[in-house]
Amino acid sequence: MIEIKTSTLSDGEFNRGVFATRDIEKGEMIHVAPVVPYPNREHKYIEKTVLEDYVYEYGKNHTAVVLGYGMLFNHSYTPNADYDINFSNHTFEFFAHTDIKAGEEVLINYNGDVDNKDPLWFNMDLESLAEEE
Repeated sequence: MIEIKTSTLSDGEFNRGVFATRDIEKGEMIHVAPVVPYPNREHKYIEKTVLEDYVYEYGKNHTAVVLGYGMLFNHSYTPNADYDINFSNHTFEFFAHTDIKAGEEVLINYNGDVDNKDPLWFNMDLESLAEEE
């Protein structure tokens, strides 16, 4: 149903994204990713690693490393997928927010809500630098 391929949306070191290998209907489950949660007070250690860009908020007091393909979904303010946190199973459940065609990149909104247009945390520093110039 999904595979990892080179994404034109990402300009990071790896340039990967999640792509549909077949048509996926709105509401269909795409991927269930197990998580490794840790207390927010330990995030200072993760900030010193490449994992900092791949973790999710996990409730009020925790952050989580999302395993499987969960780390590889790219961002869009008009996503075609969304996710729910299943705390009892310690998983993130990714599902189609709209119909997704085979070959299309599966995208989520990193703000955690499909309609949230707030600036992303990793762009805030860039925006602040641009305003200073």
